[in-house]
Amino acid sequence: MAVKRKRTPPRWNKLNREIDNCAKCPRLITHCQEIATVKRKAYQDEDYWGGPVSNFGDPYAELLLVGLAPGAHGANRTGRMFTGDRSGDWLYKALHKSGFANQATSTHLKDGLALANCAITNICHCAPPQNKPTRDEILTCQPWFESLVTQLPVKVFLAFGQIAWRGVIDFMRDTEVYSGPIP
Repeated sequence: MAVKRKRTPPRWNKLNREIDNCAKCPRLITHCQEIATVKRKAYQDEDYWGGPVSNFGDPYAELLLVGLAPGAHGANRTGRMFTGDRSGDWLYKALHKSGFANQATSTHLKDGLALANCAITNICHCAPPQNKPTRDEILTCQPWFESLVTQLPVKVFLAFGQIAWRGVIDFMRDTEVYSGPIP
């Protein structure tokens, strides 16, 4: 599948830079950096990203996939959503089969993966301890989600898990960005 490249809007890049540079949640930043230092044995020789993970995909996407948070040894290691872990193996294979990705694998940041009409974000942009962000940490990341949704022509939200689903539903109820039916 060939992915048509459009010019990336400056606001997409600006939002992702802001996420990459965020340090608003000390517990999460400390945890991400600790994981990057005390690495899983399988990744001892790799450099870890060790910080907030920004959005990935097509900045003109109509399909928005919403996860909970970066995987500790997946996205927190590679710097890209759902990359380098088992959930990413499954996800990108499905996206490729459905025509949303140019390849079925996602192993590292510069592996050539591109998405078409699909973007991926998380409710929380840092890997939390025990994969459980606090309510305050989720609320701290909420402006990133709102900013992303207001700049994409999203028609379909696909939330992975209860916390991501709740974040999408809360956003829809609390804003006027989306006016369709809410389950």
